[in-house]
Amino acid sequence: MRLQALNLSLHTCQPRCPVRLSSEEVEHVALLARLGLTEEERQRFTEQLNSILSHFQALSELDTSQIPPTSHVVEVANVFRPDQVGPSLTPEQALAGAPDRGDDTFRVPRVVE
Repeated sequence: MRLQALNLSLHTCQPRCPVRLSSEEVEHVALLARLGLTEEERQRFTEQLNSILSHFQALSELDTSQIPPTSHVVEVANVFRPDQVGPSLTPEQALAGAPDRGDDTFRVPRVVE
């Protein structure tokens, strides 16, 4: 709930509207992340996160209307090659070092009840 309110304030804030986190909000985020913070850590993280938010505030004041959206700075392209049939291991060779096997398969401990 508080995260949604925080998220809303970051997106609807005017350019000169400072966004600040309280130590209670930092504690709430730590609770959601299952982090136990000491009082000293909570104060330090509050200061650090507020410093980061002030940098984002400075960036939000820049005029980026003439800059196209970018997902990658450098052009990204997949390099595909055709599949080539080659020699492969026999089931016996593949399972030679298996600690436990069943027929032509590896046997592993059950992880799902």
